[in-house]
Amino acid sequence: MAIKKILVVDDSPTERFALIEYLSKQGFSVVTADNGEEGVVKAKAEIPDLILMDVVMPGINGYQATRTISREETTRHIPIIMTTSKDQETDKIWGMRQGAFDYMTKPLDLPELLKKIQAIG
Repeated sequence: MAIKKILVVDDSPTERFALIEYLSKQGFSVVTADNGEEGVVKAKAEIPDLILMDVVMPGINGYQATRTISREETTRHIPIIMTTSKDQETDKIWGMRQGAFDYMTKPLDLPELLKKIQAIG
């Protein structure tokens, strides 16, 4: 499955902008959501090929949104890479248990992110 459309879920406008800029230049179509609840809604509406999910957000956090998306019939096939400043091993284990495909800590290594996206696709 080629990755074409990526949903970026992050409450930081700076992070969203940086990812939109970088991923668009790499040829991806980028859709954004600024919180977990909107991320779940957009995942169902847009059916992206990949989701980049922040963890610490107001309302529904990234763990909760990942769990919901990975268990919904229409979205369970979408790989999710958690992108967060939470860098403890227990954070990563918990993220993977919620259904994440991979886990990266911020600040993101963009070339490494691109490698991970290409490996999925």
